[in-house]
Amino acid sequence: MYVRREAVLSSQIEGTQSSLDDVLQFEAHPTSTDVPQDVEDVVNYVRAMNYGLDRVRHLPLSLRLIREIHALLLQDGRGSEKQPGEFRISQNWIGSPGAGIQQAIFVPPPPLALPETLSAFEKFLHDDNLPTLVHAGRAHAQFETIHPFLDGNGRIGRLLITFLLCHRSVLHKPLLYLSHYLKFHRAEYYDRLMAIRTTGDWEGWLRFFLTGVAQTSSEAMETGRAILQLREEHRQRVGGERLGNAFLDLLYDTPYTSVASACKRLGIPYPSSNNLVKRFVELGILREITGQQRNRLFRYDQYIDLFADTDSDLSGLDDQERSLSGQAELSP
Repeated sequence: MYVRREAVLSSQIEGTQSSLDDVLQFEAHPTSTDVPQDVEDVVNYVRAMNYGLDRVRHLPLSLRLIREIHALLLQDGRGSEKQPGEFRISQNWIGSPGAGIQQAIFVPPPPLALPETLSAFEKFLHDDNLPTLVHAGRAHAQFETIHPFLDGNGRIGRLLITFLLCHRSVLHKPLLYLSHYLKFHRAEYYDRLMAIRTTGDWEGWLRFFLTGVAQTSSEAMETGRAILQLREEHRQRVGGERLGNAFLDLLYDTPYTSVASACKRLGIPYPSSNNLVKRFVELGILREITGQQRNRLFRYDQYIDLFADTDSDLSGLDDQERSLSGQAELSP
């Protein structure tokens, strides 16, 4: 759920509208037509993060791995036509949608400069001389400045933060959803990155970045404590029944479920699965959300709501901040 939450928020910075609930429903029913089209962007982000986390357990971060992650991120949906997994061979720029390069807010290095620039960046990724958090903050800012892809640079740059922290064992699990802080302070996020490029203000950026890490870490710890408390309360409600506790464990991985899904994952007959889900509804753990007699879907409200508060807090951004999120990565 931490990974899903980070995926939702990081993708929303780039303008997607999908929510955490959209992602969970899509995972429960991939063929449903009732979810936003851009939900695949978020699902791809989750796949890319999980793939990258698995790779960095055994291999150091490299340009090759970054390209592989980018290919997964853009394999379907938005940006799939913009050379997934390939560094750009044309000039791009950052500006308002439809604006030309003359009106650009920032123009990254030209394609001919990318080999040398990216080579230096790859060497920096392996530099262990800096404190880990400072290293991650600098790596993100450098990657965003290089902007080596035609699309998806922001999401890849935020993924790099998690990969670096896990690779250097600061995090053992990807529990830091920094995109919440970056989205809530989106205007300052862009301004701090630009200040590096225009005035070399690394101190201002790192102060902003480290403040975000501190705040997000506290939020993640509080969420973790709330999860443990909720889990213990619901274990007591379920009692010592082995099957009931096994089902409860499944809900912490997939908090949307159906009778058929529970039947398949628990390896029990359909009538037993139906009775188990019905019991969880009676216990107040699950809630049926479709109102239908067939193809019913059940939601683990109390668990999802531990993450939904932060997601909904960000929905009230004013028009000025929303216009900033429309800054596009454009190429001729």
